[in-house]
Formats: sequence, structure tokens, C-alpha cells
Amino acid sequence: MLMDAAKDAFRQSKVLELRYAGFNRLVEVHAIGYSRDGHAIMRCWQLSGGGKGKRVGWRLIRLDDAAAAHISSDGSAAPRRGYKRGDRDMERILLEL
Repeated sequence: MLMDAAKDAFRQSKVLELRYAGFNRLVEVHAIGYSRDGHAIMRCWQLSGGGKGKRVGWRLIRLDDAAAAHISSDGSAAPRRGYKRGDRDMERILLEL
């Protein structure tokens, strides 16, 4: 399950590799929770991957839209600059730095 992979990457301070919106991405998980619509989401810092445009930076990813996830052996450098606890896009936060 993608939620479990995200939680494990968070707890192990590892980079998460995932397939999202048709692209492979490497992300550092900063917070995991649920949106106001009840979707499992994570706030993450994208290291690489994705489509056209900005490939590095903050992302809010719906876990039910991701096709696959794998915990990398690479360590996470979280928290990244600009991270704030109490993510306003999450109605219920399960894990946060």
C-alpha cells in the first residue's frame, strides 16, 4: 500500500521513489495525512523527476493517485527550508516532522 511505503520512508528518514502522474519522482516525505475530501496525501520535497517545468521543490501528492512506491536506500535531508508543521492542506495529520 502506498500509505505504508510513505510512512516507512518517513520513519526511516529515506527518500521515497514513486510513480505519480505518469512520471517517476524522488521525494522526501515531510508530512502525511488526509485532505478535507478524505484523500490520503503527503507533503514532500521533490528531489527529481516529474514532467515539464519545475522538477525540484514542494509538492502535495495524493497517495491514491500514485501508481507505485519504493523506499530508496538514500537518506532524506528533511526537513527542507520552508517546511512548516501543521500543514493547512491536511485536515488530519498522521505524521509530521
